[in-house]
Amino acid sequence: MPGKPKYTYFVKKAIQDFAKDNGMMVGSDVYDAINMRIHEMLLAAAQRCKANNRKTLKAHDL
Repeated sequence: MPGKPKYTYFVKKAIQDFAKDNGMMVGSDVYDAINMRIHEMLLAAAQRCKANNRKTLKAHDL
């Protein structure tokens, strides 16, 4: 697995609120895993966008 992404793509409080609303708690390793999944999704979307000769990410790239 590549190194940590350069950016954090979400707000931790939103994840905590979601977990609380569902009667759960959040393990400390969840944040890195969520961030990595978002990063992978964005990388794939960027590749699709470039392959279609565009510079604008669109919802269908995801």
